[in-house]
Order: sequence, then C-alpha cells, then structure tokens
Amino acid sequence: MLQISNPLRFPILRSNLLSKSNLLSKSIPRLFSSTKRSRMPEERKQVATLDQLPVGKHKDFTFAGEGDDALQVLLSNVGGEIRATSAKCTHFGLPLSKGVLTGDGRLVCFAHGACFNSKTGDIEDSPALDSLLSFKCDVQGDKIFVTADPEKLKGKPGVGASCKGGVEAVKQGGKGTVVVGGGPAAVYLVESARKSGYLGPLTIISSEPHAPIDRTKLSKALISDPEQVQWRSRSHLEKVLGVTLRDKTTVTSLDVASKSLTLEGGEKVEYENVILATGGTPKRLPIEGKELENVLVMRGLQDTGALNKALGENSDKNVVVIGTSFIGLESAGAIVKKAKSVKAVGMDDVPLANILGKEVGKGLQKSLEKNGIEFYLEAGVKSFKPSESNPKSVGGVVIKNKEGKEETLDADIVLLGVGVAPATNFLKESKGFPELRKDGAVIVDSNLRVVGLDKNAGVFAVGDIAAYPSNEKDNSPVRIEHYNVSTNHARAIGELLGSGKEEPFKKLPIFWSALGTQLRYVADGGQPGYESYHVDGHLDELKFAAYYAKGDQVTAVATMGVDPLMVQCSELMRQGKMPSLSEIKSGKNPLDISL
Repeated sequence: MLQISNPLRFPILRSNLLSKSNLLSKSIPRLFSSTKRSRMPEERKQVATLDQLPVGKHKDFTFAGEGDDALQVLLSNVGGEIRATSAKCTHFGLPLSKGVLTGDGRLVCFAHGACFNSKTGDIEDSPALDSLLSFKCDVQGDKIFVTADPEKLKGKPGVGASCKGGVEAVKQGGKGTVVVGGGPAAVYLVESARKSGYLGPLTIISSEPHAPIDRTKLSKALISDPEQVQWRSRSHLEKVLGVTLRDKTTVTSLDVASKSLTLEGGEKVEYENVILATGGTPKRLPIEGKELENVLVMRGLQDTGALNKALGENSDKNVVVIGTSFIGLESAGAIVKKAKSVKAVGMDDVPLANILGKEVGKGLQKSLEKNGIEFYLEAGVKSFKPSESNPKSVGGVVIKNKEGKEETLDADIVLLGVGVAPATNFLKESKGFPELRKDGAVIVDSNLRVVGLDKNAGVFAVGDIAAYPSNEKDNSPVRIEHYNVSTNHARAIGELLGSGKEEPFKKLPIFWSALGTQLRYVADGGQPGYESYHVDGHLDELKFAAYYAKGDQVTAVATMGVDPLMVQCSELMRQGKMPSLSEIKSGKNPLDISL
C-alpha cells in the first residue's frame, strides 16, 4: 500500500451538518468561517466536448485553475449518459481516471479496488470510506457542462456518511446494535448502517484505547500515533453518527438466549443485534525464551510503538523477523530502513510460494534482498537466547538451518510474523453459541449470520473470524484475512440493518502489499490454492501479471507495475468474463476485454 505521512482527513461536505457548529471536530475540516457560513456560489462551465469522451470511457477534465493548481472533475460516459464526479479516490486521493469504468457504471480505483457509483458517487466496495462528490452535468450540442463549487474540489473531496435526519433523529434508549471489536470493520459498519437509514442505538465495544484505525499502514510504515491512522475521531462517531464508543473494554462472554454480553468486571450489555468483529490475535512460538523482552508481534499501535522504541534512533539494532508471510515481509521492508541488519527466517524454500508460486516468490525475494534483507529459508526456530548485557532481553535466535545445523543469529529485536488466530476464545464458553470451527472461526451464512442460531437471535460475524460461503461454484466456508473482506462484510451488514433487505455477500477478495513495490491481488472468492499458474511480464523489473488457475479457470490474479490490470480482472471475474488460462497463454489480454 502507498505510504503517507499526513493524517487521513475525511471531509464531511453535507450542509445540514456543517450548519451545526457543535458537530465540528478535528476530523471535520471547517469549510466556512465562523462569521460567514453562506453557501459558496456554484459555477457552470464547459469542461469538454463529446468527441473527447467516447462511450465507455472516463477521463479527468479541468474545471478551474491551471497547472499544478488545476481543479479537476471526472467525466464518465456510461451508455451515452455523461456523468460528473470528483476525480480522486477518497481512500488515498489517487486519480480514478487511472482505474476502470464498467458498463454498469462502477468506477474502480486502480490501486486498492475501491469502487464508486459513477452517477451518485456512492461507495460500492471498500476500502474507501467517503463517497465521491457528484455534480450536475448537461450537454448542449457537442459541449459538456458541469455545475460545481470549485472550493469543494480542493484537496481530497469526499462525502462522509451521516444520520438521515441528523444525529438528533437517532433513537434514545433501547437495546440497539452492538459491535464487538474496534477494528476497521466497526467504523465501516456504523457508517453503512447510518447511511442506509438505521436510526437505532449503535455501540462499539473495543478493547483498544483509541477509535478505529487503518491497520494496513502499521506494518508498512511503522506508525504508532493513532491520529495519523484513525478513520474517524471519537467526537465524529458520537456527534455526527450518534455512535457510542466504549474503548478499553473487553467482552468476556455472550448469552444467546438473553441477547446480552458480559464485560470484564461483570457488567451486562443487552442487544437487539450483535456483530462479532474481534479480528485476529498474533500467534507466538511456544519455545524457550518466548518471554524475553523485545520478542514482539505486529498487530496494533501498541506493537508498532514497542517496535519503534526498541529500534531507537541510531539504526544500530540487529532484527530477526520470524516468518516470511506478507505481514512479516512488509514489516521487514519497513524495519530495514531503521536497523543495522534485518534477517528473515522462514520454513519454506521460497517465500509466499503457497500463495504466489515459486517463480513470483523468488522474484520478490530477490527484490527484498536488494533492499538489504537477508533470508534464512527452510529453517526452523529452536529458541531465543538472552542478551549477554541484559539477560531479560533477547540477544539471539537459534535456528536449525537448511543443512540441518544449529546456527545463532544476532538479534536485539525479534519480530514474530507467524500468523494470527481468530480472536474467539470468549465464545467457547458462551451460552447457546454454536461450536467454533477447529481453527477458531465462526461459521456464518451468506448474510453473515452465525450458522446454528435462529435468525431472530441477531448474531453476525465478520472479517478474520468469519468462515463464510465461498463463491457459487464452491459453497464451502472460507476464512479470508483480507482488509477488504472485513470492511465489505461490515458494509453489507450495515446496509441490511438500514434497509432490511437480505442480500447474499458476493464481493471478491482484493488484497495489496508493499513488497519492494505494490503487489495487487484478487481472487474469485473460492477456497485458496491453485493447480497451475502463468507469469506474463518481467519479474526482475517487478512489472508482471501472474494468473492462477484450477483446471483452465483463472481463480486469482497478482500484479505489480501493470495497473489497472488487477482491477480490470476483478471486474471481469465479477461479470463472468475472465478469460481462461489457455487463452491468456495464447496472448489474450484482459485489458482488451470490454467491461
């Protein structure tokens, strides 16, 4: 994922909210002075001609200003209808013109798969949280005119969710809906629910000491300041969305019959609906020395804080990363800029081969080695040795290398990247709750309701803990630890709460990772794994596409440096138009297929 240093800001551009000064917080920029809040005048301008925008195309056009100060709008021609929206994805402010436009009017960002309705600007797929701005667009002869307020095009324009009728319309009292877990799914769920018209009480119960954050940045940039990565502030949640955030609070059990939660300390919280979004718990190795200081994991802000403290400012620490998973290698890539040395220890002969194949995994390994990371593969970890200068802290890692010999790696810091387990221990003894899957997952149906409970029980599960029906060809439960899966799960439940409409969850899992450059990945939603794969491009330049197949059907695509190929493939998969592996090997280019 792209790294940025400035805190995310999500402007709320709805006039009914901005007119209330008590709703403004640091997460809601002041668009008007305190003495003058009249609406800025809109302007109608010709921005293009019809011959510049053929059917099925989308393109940026300047609305005001010039050069680096130009303010742009995005025009989309959907079946002959010209539509106008703000031009930047609200996730990272990247140009949507570099993504794809589908025949049914979906605008998909090239980088992380965020999707918007080209007519209304509404979000259709995560990871974006704000909708686009949409503008009046009219055609006279061959001239295209857009009516907009240029002030609203500055920065990263977007529209945040709010309560229909304002926060005053939220019902007071009653059981309402409770979200257990304060990760990203929580904020996506409450925003989706409010946007869809749900006005019942909403409560987030989080064991973390802060509002929900963008966790994807932690392993990529080692950020430890919550304000730099929070999605919405506590003030925003409370004053704009009417949501109660109970942080630093742990749920110890759930009682299905009484529809209640028990908190640490014994307090009972009743609910009408409960959404279990507790995420994963980093695994630790049960070996000698596991209790030593500076044997760390990577999951939350407290973990990046501990890692940054251990690294210090002098770039003089030896770091050993255990595990060649995405999280381990992303972290290694960030740490190598701040450490004396970084060594990555993995059990496989090629990192990530089980997901990306040996050819791709080897190419990524070579890229990371060029950046200064040393690999110890086909190796097992035997123990952690204490430091000679400080016996309470780690000083080395004893491995059994691929030659079968013991070897000690100097280590002032050890970072464990050996996977996560569903954070569901509190459910094992919960009254009336169905048995968990062997891996600790909660099995849910296509609407993300917990299987084995009556619909009226109102119990849902999302994200890392949820094993949900995979694609239509293989309906067996699948658990996918992707950020977009978690947040799209949450959005789906929010829409259900607001509209009451039951819609089976069918979103494709999209994933991204910073491994030398930006890896992008999409799968068809079925069980993981592949039978064969084909690489097109240049791995040594990190410009390639890898197509993974079961039989002749392409079930996943990974790309680097060839945008917007991944999101093009994601839409082809969604529409059932993805070419077969044999067609791709014969030279068929997915970018040439109309959406």
